[in-house]
Amino acid sequence: MPRHRPRRASGPLRALRGVLGVVAGLAVLLAGCRSSERAAPEPGGATPAPGSAAPEPGSLRPDWRALTLPTPLGAPGRLLLRDAAACGGRWFVVGAVADAAGVTRPAAWSSPAPASSPAAPPSAASTAPGGAGFAWSPLRLTPRTAYGAENVLTAVGCRDGRLAAVGAKSGGVHGNPRISTWRQLTDGSVVEVPAEFEVFGGPDAVNVGRIAGGPAGWVIAGNRGTGAAAWSSADAGEFRLVSGVPELASDAAGRTWAADVTATASGWVLVGSVRAPGRPGGDPAVWTSPDGLGWRRQVFPAGDAPGDLQRVVRAGERLVAVGRRGDALAAWVRDAAAVGDPSGAAAGGGQPVGPSGAGSATAGPGAAGPNAAGWRPGGALGPAAAGGSVQVAGLAAVDGGVLAVAVAAAGSSAWFSADGGGWAPVRLPVALAAAPDRSVAVAGAGGEVLLLVDGGAEGARLWSARLPGGPG
Repeated sequence: MPRHRPRRASGPLRALRGVLGVVAGLAVLLAGCRSSERAAPEPGGATPAPGSAAPEPGSLRPDWRALTLPTPLGAPGRLLLRDAAACGGRWFVVGAVADAAGVTRPAAWSSPAPASSPAAPPSAASTAPGGAGFAWSPLRLTPRTAYGAENVLTAVGCRDGRLAAVGAKSGGVHGNPRISTWRQLTDGSVVEVPAEFEVFGGPDAVNVGRIAGGPAGWVIAGNRGTGAAAWSSADAGEFRLVSGVPELASDAAGRTWAADVTATASGWVLVGSVRAPGRPGGDPAVWTSPDGLGWRRQVFPAGDAPGDLQRVVRAGERLVAVGRRGDALAAWVRDAAAVGDPSGAAAGGGQPVGPSGAGSATAGPGAAGPNAAGWRPGGALGPAAAGGSVQVAGLAAVDGGVLAVAVAAAGSSAWFSADGGGWAPVRLPVALAAAPDRSVAVAGAGGEVLLLVDGGAEGARLWSARLPGGPG
């Protein structure tokens, strides 16, 4: 039988088949590359979340776990998350619930500390109540005023496993914030503490900021028309306004501004800035007090570069504050020998550094060194934190060091340091950018850190992770 030979393709057809073969091969190679990028696991077995910040070379990559908060009793609505804190084996998150019409009511949640055993694999996190070992439950809140019933809790502090919080609701003829404070009772419920309007408001009001609890009670940081201010209370039952007093108030040395507060073993530390007359930017400033009523000021001139301090935290026996230094973020550190001394004189070997006038000495060029009342310059947080609009959104201490989260219009960055000196970048679970309706906060205890992000219309989210140096 004659053998039939296959017909050979013509020249143009053979060329076309060759081109198609090359294209198919390239497609397979590209698909393999993309697949390997998409599936590359992070340390701990987790894959990067969609939209998460890209890790930098040498960055820390925690295994961030998404947490779930139950909706409090009442009308359904969108959760508004604003701040978090941890102490005494309890964790707290505060904010509000907004219904479909935009009417808000205050909200708070609590969870016992997660177990100190190594973190569970990602598949187990979703089965744990609340996620990642947390067991969140809404707290019962009791408002005592009409404005309190619509408060958004904006700041929370913690002492001996109980919270105190600051809330606000705009209202009145001028639409100014009506401030309330809240305290947790022994039965676990949280009640509003009404105050006279001018304690937090009035014609001299500027802002009421962050709150901290400590051995001596509670202190709130803020500002009035007279400059930096504080509110002090032994039990969060009633706060006393401290403003217009020497060293805390603005004076001939400059305009004072208080941004944050933390407790030490024997008093309080406020951080912020002082802006001298004619100076385009301010200088970092610290105020110390044994009782929340009388304050001593320390200013750290930064030469030609303006600066400030935006957050402060106690990390073991060390204080770490972070703020602007020129065009970047950087730390100031107060070591163990000075933390227990509210005047700062123990480590400084002399009088606290302060403003000219008001009975204290001006910090000279050498004051930025280690003898500036116990404070010394720490490390810069790196180029990713640079930019004129960058803000320190949160600063939290864990067993192994300190985590700082910074947010700017161009994006976000997070940094970890064991001692406030060297800082390593940290991968975040989601990319962030500054926006008027965005809130970011962090809290830490043991080896665990909590990250809160509220994107307004985008919704609120909560994560936890274990950081280096902590158990597990």
